[in-house]
Amino acid sequence: MLIEIRWHGRGGQGIVTVSRLLAQAALLDGKYVQAFPEFGPERRGAPVTGYTRISNEPIIVHSQIYNPNVVVVVDPTLIGKVNVTAGLVQKGFLIVNSERSPKEIREDLEVLDAKVYTVDAVKIALEILGRPIYNTAMLGALLKAVPVTTMDSLAKVIAERFPGAVGEKNIAVIRRAYEEAYGIE
Repeated sequence: MLIEIRWHGRGGQGIVTVSRLLAQAALLDGKYVQAFPEFGPERRGAPVTGYTRISNEPIIVHSQIYNPNVVVVVDPTLIGKVNVTAGLVQKGFLIVNSERSPKEIREDLEVLDAKVYTVDAVKIALEILGRPIYNTAMLGALLKAVPVTTMDSLAKVIAERFPGAVGEKNIAVIRRAYEEAYGIE
């Protein structure tokens, strides 16, 4: 099993951080991992892509991910500006931070064979963190759609990365996003 995940967001939204946190959680579960970003000298707010690979066996490929099994759109304003579904494998997963339904996203992006999940990560982050920092919410939605790691491992990694109340709140964000994410197959 090799799962390749591509993350879409903007500079300053924690795309690099979230791709690494997922990899660290999978590593705790005994999996092989890679996590890396793709960006140039862009400024804060410019489109950024992150990648995470998770496998039960050693990963021998060391390139960008061209045909992801999963695409996570952290910043929905990129839809229509960046081809977020480029290369998504047939019957792959598209997970979008959006108030809109998975059906609407599927139709708008014309990914009729993809499994589409949505979650209102912004709302969750504002209610729990009091700030629009919603990258960790997308970890919960991803975990709901594709259980590539355990919630326990993810919570442990978050608590180590963000000690104290900040970590506790981010774990709450992840758990709530997990509960509220819904999709269509």
